[in-house]
Amino acid sequence: MIWLTWRQHRQQALFTALALAALAALMVPTGLHMRGVFDDSGLASCLDKAGTAPLVPQGTDTCDALRDQFVSPFGGTMLLAILFVLLPLLVGLFFGAPLVAREIESGTHRMVWTQGVSRRQWVLAKTGLLGTAALLLAVVYALGVTWWFAPMAASSTGRLAYGYFDVQGIVPIGYTLFALALGVFAGTVCRKVLPAMAVTLGGFTVVRLGIELLARPHYLPGKTLSYGVQSTEGYNPASGVWASSTGVYDAGGKLVSNGFVGCSPGSAGDACVQEMGGPDSYNQLVYQPGDRFWIFQGIETGIFLALTALLLYLTIRRIRRIA
Repeated sequence: MIWLTWRQHRQQALFTALALAALAALMVPTGLHMRGVFDDSGLASCLDKAGTAPLVPQGTDTCDALRDQFVSPFGGTMLLAILFVLLPLLVGLFFGAPLVAREIESGTHRMVWTQGVSRRQWVLAKTGLLGTAALLLAVVYALGVTWWFAPMAASSTGRLAYGYFDVQGIVPIGYTLFALALGVFAGTVCRKVLPAMAVTLGGFTVVRLGIELLARPHYLPGKTLSYGVQSTEGYNPASGVWASSTGVYDAGGKLVSNGFVGCSPGSAGDACVQEMGGPDSYNQLVYQPGDRFWIFQGIETGIFLALTALLLYLTIRRIRRIA
């Protein structure tokens, strides 16, 4: 079975290896360049001084100018980051979906299942081999992208922010295995390659967006921070916290304005205070601390691994019903 699976997928494996080599040739020099600029520009030391506290005294340098200066020449890297978000899906489309569907569509499954190999052994052997290859691919990809993208994440709103969280740490491993298992399961349902690929695309997109937008913000209760509109402290955008909501509220707790407002002393400041609801109005920040990155990574990876196991179980059950 191992030799047969390799024969069937060696062309895909070759294309994947070439694609990884091309990505590495692009990532290594750009990553080294980004890290050099990140350190030489003074941004790294500035972020260290700004710290990770959500509030800092007014007038503290939060590195806004340096961050803008750093991000500007590397804006194109965000387009490459989008490709990294899609890589797990490509594994499901081009490795998972054809795994069973191509055999059934061409009718070759009948010959395999009459050669002394049970259906369960057949699907477990093929899925296990491709799953191992996908796991190794995902580990290399996750380590490489985490290293490459670290300066961009540090210069932005932090590693927990949308887009940055999804391509770093260990979650790409969970996404990749889930996409593969979804593709295999879709093949047992559709029994044709193109419909199986369409189901994989739709299913992966719905699950990924659903968990990202609906579940992830609630993995742990957010922390709430409030301070007056004339406070001597202000929000630290370099803190790396993930802000889920920000706003200005009056003394009765009614939302007056979105975002943060700082009213300066003097007559202009008094007018600002009245506009924001009076002297008891306050800014409120609901956020996830940046040090929860690995906790959130573990939770989300666990969710996708559980979904992978469920899809594998359903695949085995579906295989039994195929004539």
